[in-house]
Amino acid sequence: MKKEKIKQNVEKVVNNEYDFIIIGAGVAGLAAGMYGGRLGLKTLVLGTSSSSELPIGGVITTTNIVENYPGFIKLTGTELADKIRDHALDYKEFVTIKEEKASSIKKEEKIIVKTDKSQYLGKTLLIATGTKWKKLPEEVKGSREFENKGIAYCAICDGPLYRNKTVAIIGGSDSAAKDALLLAEYAKKVYIIYRGEKVRAEPVNLERLNKNKKIEVINNTNILEVKGGQFVKSVVLDKIYQGKKELTLDGVFVAIGHIVLSDLAKSIGVNLNEKSEIIINHKTSETNVAGIFAAGDVSDKQFKQAITGVAEGCTAAYSAYEYINKGK
Repeated sequence: MKKEKIKQNVEKVVNNEYDFIIIGAGVAGLAAGMYGGRLGLKTLVLGTSSSSELPIGGVITTTNIVENYPGFIKLTGTELADKIRDHALDYKEFVTIKEEKASSIKKEEKIIVKTDKSQYLGKTLLIATGTKWKKLPEEVKGSREFENKGIAYCAICDGPLYRNKTVAIIGGSDSAAKDALLLAEYAKKVYIIYRGEKVRAEPVNLERLNKNKKIEVINNTNILEVKGGQFVKSVVLDKIYQGKKELTLDGVFVAIGHIVLSDLAKSIGVNLNEKSEIIINHKTSETNVAGIFAAGDVSDKQFKQAITGVAEGCTAAYSAYEYINKGK
């Protein structure tokens, strides 16, 4: 009985040991998993699909149309993520994807990753934890009270709820423009409320924005308050618009940027920049800690796109392979 228990414990440790552990199952992490499998590394990708987190596939799954990923003229973000995931799982002998959330990392003789369900040992680690949406500032009255009651962050998730209604996008980035274009497919009116002078969208999206009669930009303006009853009914602006400061709305979508999810990296001494992005060697995806790599939106790459994150992930997998085989 005692020997059998020892055998089971040994098997459990072996089964939980990996050459390459990836925290984050967005396209950067999934692509790294695919490349790790291709290189013959026993690879584990950790992601989550709980209701409070982004699904396996990451933030790209909230994008309605992707038109800038080479090889695909047009597809949805979910389709792109699914294709990369399926490619990774084609190396099923080497690649495992688990819906678990990493809670801590330690680096001893091996790298120890604890999740909400288990613990894993790795020779190398890739941090591809990405970002999360920035919320409206707390000083905006009602910004917390009306979350999930008319304040939303994912246009592709919640857009269909606003068919024939009036909504606003807060923000002026390319993401805000794409959200507005998507929402215009459902809503009867879409406002973009932006504190800056001009919306900073890619030229093709800016052209589409200007041609869409449902979309109206209110520039040089902030919101001071979100008002309503059970759900959002209006926002209060800091400037007069069409004779008043209160704008009647059924929903408010927030697109004011992202917060980098680099706390796990920081906890083990990985160097971050002033934006809390992980500083990497852009030739190898290495961090300052040996055996630990980073890729995707969590890294300090200036141009953040699905294709650049995928490239960093694949580079990290190759660098992990070289690291493991150094000196052999």
